[in-house]
Amino acid sequence: MQKRKLKMGMIGGGPGAFIGAVHRMAASLDGEIELVSGVFSSDPVKSKQTGSALHLSALRIYGSYKDMIRLEKNLPENERVDFVSIVTPNHLHFEPAKLALENGFHVVLDKPMTFSLKEAKQLKEIVLKNDKLLCLTHTYTGYPMIKQAKQLIAKGTLGEIRKVYVEYPQGWLSTSLESTEQKQAKWRTDPKKSGIAGAMGDIGTHAFNLAEYVSGLAVTKVCADINTKVKGRKLDDDGAVLLRFKNGASGILMATQIAAGEENNIKIRVYGEKGGLEWSQEDNNSLLVKLLNKPVEKWRAGSDYLVSSVQHNCRTPAGHPEGYIEAFANHYRNFALALNAKLNNKKPKEEWLDFPGIDAGVRGMAFIENVVASAKSKEKWLDFKV
Repeated sequence: MQKRKLKMGMIGGGPGAFIGAVHRMAASLDGEIELVSGVFSSDPVKSKQTGSALHLSALRIYGSYKDMIRLEKNLPENERVDFVSIVTPNHLHFEPAKLALENGFHVVLDKPMTFSLKEAKQLKEIVLKNDKLLCLTHTYTGYPMIKQAKQLIAKGTLGEIRKVYVEYPQGWLSTSLESTEQKQAKWRTDPKKSGIAGAMGDIGTHAFNLAEYVSGLAVTKVCADINTKVKGRKLDDDGAVLLRFKNGASGILMATQIAAGEENNIKIRVYGEKGGLEWSQEDNNSLLVKLLNKPVEKWRAGSDYLVSSVQHNCRTPAGHPEGYIEAFANHYRNFALALNAKLNNKKPKEEWLDFPGIDAGVRGMAFIENVVASAKSKEKWLDFKV
C-alpha cells in the first residue's frame, strides 16, 4: 500500500456545534485527510442537511453512528473510512469510540476523553486489544512553541524543575448563559452530559495536560478548591488546584469560566534551578526564555534556530503568524502521518507520534475525579490516583 490521503468519517459537528467545524478545518489543512462520510446530528434530517452542505455523497451521510460504523465496515477497503472523528458532548464519547475501535477503525476524539475514569480505562483496554491509534485533541500542545518549551526542559536548559504555574481564564459563563438555551453553555453545565465537573473538566483538563506535557513530569498529589459562582448552576465554574509533581516540584493550576472580560488566554510558566520560560496563547508564536543572570530571550515560531521536530510543526516563516487552527491541525497531521506509516507497516518518525493519545486521556479523566474528590475532602493533600 502506498501513502495516500486518509478517509475520515465524523460523528457530531452538526447545526449549532462549534468544535466540529474546527476539527474539519484542522483535518483538511495539510492535505493528508479528506472527509468522506458522517453522522452529524442525532436528528437524521439535520445530519443530512449538514452532510449535504459539506458536499458529501448522500449515500455516506448516516442517521446514526451505529449505522455509519456498520455500513462503512461493509464497504470495500479502498472506499471505507480509515478513522472516525468524534466531536460530540462528553457523554457521547465512549460508546461511538468503542464501537469504531472494535470494528477496525482508528479514532480521533475530542476532550475530555470520556464521561468517567472508569470509561477511560475501558477504552484504553479496547485500544490496546484492537491495536488501533487514538488521538485526543488537546489543542494547546499542538503549538510549535509549546513543543519547543518541552524540548528545552527535556534537555536540561532550565535545570531541575521546581515550579509550574498554569492558568486558563475564560469569562463566557459569567452569567447564566445556559438559561438562554445557548447550546454550548447548556450541555457543558449539565452533569448528565458533561460529567462530574464543569470548568475543571472543560478547560481544567487542558491546563493539566499542558502542565504535564511541557514539564515532562507527572502530577502525584493534588489539593483542590472548586466553586460554583453563578446561582443555580449545577457544576463548578471556577477553581484552583495546588499540584505536586513526581520530582517534588510544586505547581498551581487555575481554571475559571467566570473571569468576566477574559477571552481564552491559557498560559504556562515553568521555573527550574537555572531559569524559567513563559508562553501564552495570546502571543502563541513567542516563547520567553529567562535564564539566570542573562537577558530575557524571545524565541519565535518559524525560526531556523528551533529544533527540527518543532520546525516540523511550523508551516510558515518567522513573522507569519499561525494560530489555533494550525495547532489543532498539527495533531491531525501527526496522527495521519503515523497512521499512514502503520497502514504501510513502516516505523513512524518520532515527531509523528507527538500527539495526545490514550494515556493522556486516562490521566485527564483521573485529574477530574481526583480534583473533585480533593475539593470534597477535609484532607489537605490527596494522592493522585489513576
